[in-house]
Amino acid sequence: ELLALGHSGAEYDAWLIRINEGDQFGSGFVAVNPNSKIPALMDRSGPKPIRVFESGAILIYLAEKFGSAFLPTEQPARAETMSWLMWLMGSAPFLGGGFGHFYAYAPFKIEYAIDRYAMEVKRQLDVLDRRLADVEYLAGKDYTIADMAVWPWYGALVKGVLYGAGEFLAVQDYKNVQRWTD
Repeated sequence: ELLALGHSGAEYDAWLIRINEGDQFGSGFVAVNPNSKIPALMDRSGPKPIRVFESGAILIYLAEKFGSAFLPTEQPARAETMSWLMWLMGSAPFLGGGFGHFYAYAPFKIEYAIDRYAMEVKRQLDVLDRRLADVEYLAGKDYTIADMAVWPWYGALVKGVLYGAGEFLAVQDYKNVQRWTD
C-alpha cells in the first residue's frame, strides 16, 4: 500500500514463518516478538533496529513513519480509525482462534464450541454491516489502516475464502460488508 502511494523507503524483505513447524518459537523470532505470534516487524532503516509486533502496532508504526499514510490526523476520522483498528484486535481472536479453530482445524468437532463462536462471528459481522451502511470505509470516507486490518479477516470470510464457512455463516446476508469487501 505504501509503495503503491509512491513512498520510497517502504521496500521490505518478508520472512516466511512456518507456524505449523514452530518457527515462531525460535530464538531469532522471539527476539522480534516475545509473544511468539505473527506478524512482527524489524525496522532496520535507521541507526538502530526497531522491533514492532502485533498487527495494530505495526500498522500504526508504518502509518506514522510515512507521514500519517492511511492514518488520519484530524478528528473524528483518526478516532474512528483507531477505534476500528482496536475493534479488530479484540474481535479477530474470536474469528480465528475460536470459530476458525473449532470449525476448520480441531481434531474433532465440538458442536457447542462451533455454535458459540459462530454466533459471536455473526454478531461481529452485524456490527460491521451496520457501520458500513452509513459509511464507505470503516473510518468514514477514506481508506485507512482500519480497513487494512479488518479486511483480511472479515473480507476474506465474506468472500468465502476463510475456513470455507461462508454458507454456514450466511455471509451473503451482510450486504454492506460485501460491498466494502469488493
